[in-house]
Amino acid sequence: MRQPQEKIKNFSNALLNAKSQVGQCSTCFHLTANDECEICCNSNRSKELICVVADSRDLLALERTREYKGVYHVLGGLISPMDGVGPELLNISSLIKRVSEEAIDEVILALTPSIEGDTTSLYLAKLLKVFVKVTRIAYGLPVGSELEYADEITLARALEGRTDI
Repeated sequence: MRQPQEKIKNFSNALLNAKSQVGQCSTCFHLTANDECEICCNSNRSKELICVVADSRDLLALERTREYKGVYHVLGGLISPMDGVGPELLNISSLIKRVSEEAIDEVILALTPSIEGDTTSLYLAKLLKVFVKVTRIAYGLPVGSELEYADEITLARALEGRTDI
């Protein structure tokens, strides 16, 4: 409210332009100004490995790690009957089509560890297992946290997701 009128007008125009120019990738549903996003167009990415995320913010968080070299599929949310979100409102049918028609080796489910995330993961795993190997990211303790303050579910998942050293 304290900004000059011209600055507010420029900002609102920038928002309107972004809204009109940014859409969804025709392959993975990530945000893009083109038909396909830069990840799907990147020939150095492993097209045989799909990481499923709820939204583009999750995709960007995974990209910041610089560890994942596959492609993505953005669901556009999580199954949540309490909020009126069923599987038909998400990009699930396109994921099934993609996995059944392309040479995919593995689908990684990288969904939030919540009731909605778990529900969506179980639903997807049931549908996808007939076509491909389905895995889920491990859940565990944040770096620097104390075991005594972790809840039971987080500790149990940390134990389940353990790896060899």
